[in-house]
Amino acid sequence: MIERKRGLYDGRNKSSAYKDLVWTVATSFDTQVDMAQQTQHTLNTIQDNLLELGSDKSQIVSAQVYIANMNDKPVMDEIWKAWLGSNPEHWPQRACLGVNLEGDVLIEVTVTAVRTQ
Repeated sequence: MIERKRGLYDGRNKSSAYKDLVWTVATSFDTQVDMAQQTQHTLNTIQDNLLELGSDKSQIVSAQVYIANMNDKPVMDEIWKAWLGSNPEHWPQRACLGVNLEGDVLIEVTVTAVRTQ
C-alpha cells in the first residue's frame, strides 16, 4: 500500500512511501531570506518529512537539487555538506540543476530514501 503525506498544495503531496522507499520534496517556508537560510530550511524540512515516514537523511540514496541561480551553488554546497555530515557512507548520489523557480523560491530539493522502520 502506498502511504502519502499531505502538503500545503492541492494536487500533490509532500511525501510518499512504498514498501522500503520514501520520496519527498521541499522548499523553504520563508522565501524572503537568502540562499543560505532557504537551503537550511529546505533541508530541515526534508529531514522532518523523512522522519515522518520512517527514514532519515542518512538513508537518502538519490537527491535532486534545483537552484534558481547557479552562482549560489557554492553556498548551497557548504550547507549541504554540513547537513549530511562527514561520513561518506551517508552521502547520496546528487544532481544539481539551474532552473526557473516560482516567485522568490531559490532552492527546491527532492530525495529518494530507504525506510529504516
